[in-house]
Amino acid sequence: MFSTRLSLRSRLFLAMTLLVLLASIVIASITIFRYKEEAQQYHRKRLFRKEQAIKQHINYILKRTTYPITTKNIPLIFKEKGKIFELSEVHHMPLNLYDLKGSLLIKSNQSFLKDTIKQEIPNFVIAKINDTPSKRFLVTYQKEGERFQSSYSYITDSKFKPLAILNLPYLQNDSLVKKDISAFLQNIFEVYILMFIVSIGLAYMLSNYITRSITSVSDKIKKTRIGQQNKKITAHKVSDEISILINAYNDMIDQLEESAVKLAISERENAWREMAKQVAHEIKNPLTPMRLTVQSFQRRFDPTQPNIKEKLEEYSTTLIEQIDTMSAIASAFSDFAKMPARKDEILNMNEVVKVALDIFQEKGIKLNHPTLPVTINFDRTQLIRVITNLIKNALQAMPNDRVTLIQVTIFNDLNTATLVISDNGSGIDPKNQSHIFEPNFTTKSSGMGLGLAMVKSIVETYGGTISFTSQLNQGTRFTINIPLHQ
Repeated sequence: MFSTRLSLRSRLFLAMTLLVLLASIVIASITIFRYKEEAQQYHRKRLFRKEQAIKQHINYILKRTTYPITTKNIPLIFKEKGKIFELSEVHHMPLNLYDLKGSLLIKSNQSFLKDTIKQEIPNFVIAKINDTPSKRFLVTYQKEGERFQSSYSYITDSKFKPLAILNLPYLQNDSLVKKDISAFLQNIFEVYILMFIVSIGLAYMLSNYITRSITSVSDKIKKTRIGQQNKKITAHKVSDEISILINAYNDMIDQLEESAVKLAISERENAWREMAKQVAHEIKNPLTPMRLTVQSFQRRFDPTQPNIKEKLEEYSTTLIEQIDTMSAIASAFSDFAKMPARKDEILNMNEVVKVALDIFQEKGIKLNHPTLPVTINFDRTQLIRVITNLIKNALQAMPNDRVTLIQVTIFNDLNTATLVISDNGSGIDPKNQSHIFEPNFTTKSSGMGLGLAMVKSIVETYGGTISFTSQLNQGTRFTINIPLHQ
């Protein structure tokens, strides 16, 4: 099932990739910001240099004028011989002169700035000029998509007495900056595309390297089973965090083995206790009628009776039947308990199943198997034991008025051999299905209920599984999965 949570490897890969992408965006943003800041600083410094040069030029004009140097005469001084226009042309800058109260005295009348020239300076600008130590104030604004800087500063006479306020409207030409930024972004985009591709490769390799040890631990944990020989993890040149994880896993394996041993001992003791109780119970059942028979024989025995031999034979027959019952009980428990030593060999399941089915003479048993061998590592005797037990159960579950149909099917995939035995018998009552593999459980009038418990034990010993589905009065289907021999 797909999990909405990404794996650690995927998260590391995405995190490193996004980190590079984010770093690229941040670097590009900072660079653009710095470009614009430097452009703004450049325009400010350029305006300041222009302002200083114009002031020097104005001082030169004031020293050579024949008019008295007063605020009232400023228009006359700069209109003479078009000095205001000369200033503008020489310095390539429009300029405006205001009186000390902010009213316009004279302007260079540049047409492209006609809409930006104000007849009066706002009072807050005059206040700002007076508040600054440099007696200068810079206003930045934007109009019709173009950016302007406008500086305001005092013009003084030879005694540094303010005469007027010089205003220089400065149009920022950012076309060169925009062109540089565009070229820079194009170059950085090409570089970052290459870096991004390289970073993806590095992120993939790093994420694999970082998670390799974790994946190894994860695979080991998935294969960890109680009751099996679990291998410890040996790893070299791993980080401290992974080393702690590996040590914790190895400690867990030690504890698991100890717990498995204790659990096995406990289960074995409990099983033998239950077995002893069951044996005692099953043996007591025939002992009671045997005791009654003997007691009755003692009370009624009369050697002079004419039919004494028939009665003696009757008593003997009863005792022999009960003794045979006790012998059958002992044999059943003996077969379940002894479980001969395994003799594993490479078997062709098709052939072994066919041999096991040859024992039965019923016509309704059908075998289906693939043409190619299905090889497993198993004990031949125990495999035959498993098959015969299931077939016997299927035959015993068949009603007398029904034609026997038992299908035995063998197939395999890449890793597993599957044996399916299905019948059309009376099926298993739903209330009994959860107990079907328990020892001593049976729904038959005879038998000890050990057959399916033995089958399950044998199959699981070889790392296999057994399961069933059943419908009452329709039949039962047992499925056994056994690992293929690789």
